Amino acid sequence: MIKDLNKKVKKLTVCDIGLTKLAVAAFVLFVITIWPAAMSLVHSVNPWWFFVAFVVFAIKPFSKFFM
Repeated sequence: MIKDLNKKVKKLTVCDIGLTKLAVAAFVLFVITIWPAAMSLVHSVNPWWFFVAFVVFAIKPFSKFFM
C-alpha cells in the first residue's frame, strides 16, 4: 500500500502540493467557522466560502492523484 501511495505522490508537482496545502488551510478555516468557540473575526465570514475554496483548490491535485 505504501509503495502505491509513493508512486501516486511522485506524480504530483510543486504546484499540486501547494494547492493541496491551500485546500487544507481553507478546510481548517471552514471547520473553525462552524466551531462555536472560534474567534469572532473568523465568524464574520460565511463558512461556505471556505468550503468552496477548499473544493476549488483540491480539484486538480485530487484528480491527478486518483486518476
